[in-house]
Amino acid sequence: MNPNTAPSLGDKPQCPDCRAALASGGRQALSFLLVGTLTVPVVGCDGHLAEFRAICELTTEGNAELLDHLPAGGVRCPACRNHSQGGGVPLVFIEAGAVGIIACERHATAIIERYQAGQQTRQQLGANGPHGGRDTDAAGELPDLDDRR
Repeated sequence: MNPNTAPSLGDKPQCPDCRAALASGGRQALSFLLVGTLTVPVVGCDGHLAEFRAICELTTEGNAELLDHLPAGGVRCPACRNHSQGGGVPLVFIEAGAVGIIACERHATAIIERYQAGQQTRQQLGANGPHGGRDTDAAGELPDLDDRR
């Protein structure tokens, strides 16, 4: 499992809300990410969890959902349900915050890989834009077609 590299300030997020959520061990701020066939408990502040969900959604055919309650059917994987935080949880750093993945190693790895693939997709979309980097002006704006004569 290879979570994102920690920011240069160490292995703790700068976001105070993320730090508080991670310090609670998920007792107060546990959410559930539903993506593909996975239901994985995650912890972090609302803003960074939303960003994490959006990036994971870039690599799924359906929607990625973030619930603040246990979903119907619960967490199917017994190892994820019984995951102990004694060894810590992998963190995925998002800007100044972080999301903790409270899952078995197999599912945590799957979610981290999905996030990393979503990051690559997002970077490619950002670099290429919706039109593959063509037909934009110096500011990156699409030209007004009425101005071309």
